[in-house]
Formats: sequence, structure tokens, C-alpha cells
Amino acid sequence: MIIWIASYPKSGNTWMRSIINQILFTDPNDQKKILSNLQKNISSYPVLSHFKNLGSSFNKDEDFQKIDYIIKNWKISQDKINTNKNLKFLKTHNILTSINLNGEKYDFTNLKNTLGVIYLVRDPRNIITSLKNHFFFKSYDEAFKMMVDKKRWIGTSKGRIPEALSSWDQHYNSWSFFPKNYILFKYEEILSDPKKQINRLIKYLQKFLKINIDEKKINKIISNSKFENFKDLEKKGFFNERAIHPDTKEEKNFFYLGPENDYSKLLDTKTKEKIESFFKNTMIKLGYL
Repeated sequence: MIIWIASYPKSGNTWMRSIINQILFTDPNDQKKILSNLQKNISSYPVLSHFKNLGSSFNKDEDFQKIDYIIKNWKISQDKINTNKNLKFLKTHNILTSINLNGEKYDFTNLKNTLGVIYLVRDPRNIITSLKNHFFFKSYDEAFKMMVDKKRWIGTSKGRIPEALSSWDQHYNSWSFFPKNYILFKYEEILSDPKKQINRLIKYLQKFLKINIDEKKINKIISNSKFENFKDLEKKGFFNERAIHPDTKEEKNFFYLGPENDYSKLLDTKTKEKIESFFKNTMIKLGYL
């Protein structure tokens, strides 16, 4: 069964994965592994390996760029992942959606394959600066267009698997209605009180796993999970999920501003007001307005 670690991009998903990795899989004293083995312990979904050899005629790399094929094989690929019945944690930026193709409905996931959801949300006024950097946008207007695009897909460049993203508010709202073992974490609350939020996470995980953890280990996880430590580990080569421009092949570090990403200091008034107007209802629901 799958527990999804789901979020809109640049909302703290890697941060949460690293914390879970240290709670369940990696000794927090082994600094080199707290980020370097994330994909091994908490894989991204979707990736190529999930969709190969599904009994389909699609097996060449270029075939996996075909969105219809991916949609039709969401369930089949997850059935394959769950063959051994073990609990798995998977990172995704996919919206929780149902899509109709030729009169047939295809769900991103279902209760047969999914045990629970850990959802990460972040103030969209701070997300936009990270999106602008990570996706090589030339302006805030380009980043804003991405955030409001209900038909947006990502991962459509060669060697990737497309993900249905949608808009920031639609993404959050879709997952918030998942009917089983859903828990919400706000980026800002992990930042302001990491111990409280890690204890919330441990309590959630203990519904599915036996976890023995003491205060010393929790404090070490908090120390390890500081943004500057992540930046240092990436600089030393212990994390390799950096952004790569699909055309120019320019690379950017994954860890950009972290807690220094403060919209009140970085964002122009026009962009701030556009975000607040477009996402007003969801931001009020989440306490951002």
C-alpha cells in the first residue's frame, strides 16, 4: 500500500521526505545519507520504471511522453508497485484527479492502492519566487500563469514522465478530500515549530508502523533538517535533484532560498495582489489571509 507525500512544487516535499527518511530508514548521524538515499527509500512517482513492462506496446522512452498512455496506466502502474503488499512512501506532485478519455474514467489513485496521504502546503506568495527560479521563468508573470493554470502538466520533457499538476488551489483542494488517513502539514508551521510537527508526523506514522524514537533522535533530525545543512549537503554532492533547463541544459541548485523566501521582502505589490485575489478563498481557508 502507498502513503503519498503529495504537494504542489516547492512546498516542502523534500523537507518532509528527509524527515521521514530519518525517522524510518536512515540513521540521523549518517549525514551523507539523509538526502542522498531519498530516491531509494522514498521514490518519486511517476518515474519511467513504474510504467515499463506493463503488458503494453508502449516501451520506448518517447512513448512515455504520451499523456493518454500515462493516464490509462495510473492504476495499473500502482497495482504493480503494490504487488508485494509492503508499505511504501511515494512523493508526488500529481493532482488527485479523475480524467475521462473516450468515455472511460481514469482515477489517479484509489483506495485499493492508497493507504494514506501526507500533504504539504505553503503560502503561494512564497512559492512563486521558488517556481520562477526552479522552472527558469523570466518573470513573475510566467510563474503566476503556471500557478493558475488548471490544465498544467509538468515533467513533459524527454526522459521524464508527465504529471497532471493543475493550479495551486485546485491541487490542495483535490487532496484535501481524500477519505482515508489524510494529514496536512503547513510549511510555515514546520519552520516555526519543527518539534511539534515532527511529533504530529510520528503519531501519524505509528498508526501503520512500530516506531521507537527518543528526544535525542528528534533533536538530531531537527538539526539535520535545517535549510543551510541541506544546501551544504547539496554543495558536497549528496543530493542530486537539481533543476535542469530542457533546452539549454543550464543547471540550478535545488535548495534556493528556504526560510529567506519572504514575499514581504521579495515580491512586488502587483504580483502579491494578483495571488491574493485569485486564490482568496483557499488562502482564507488555510489561514494565509
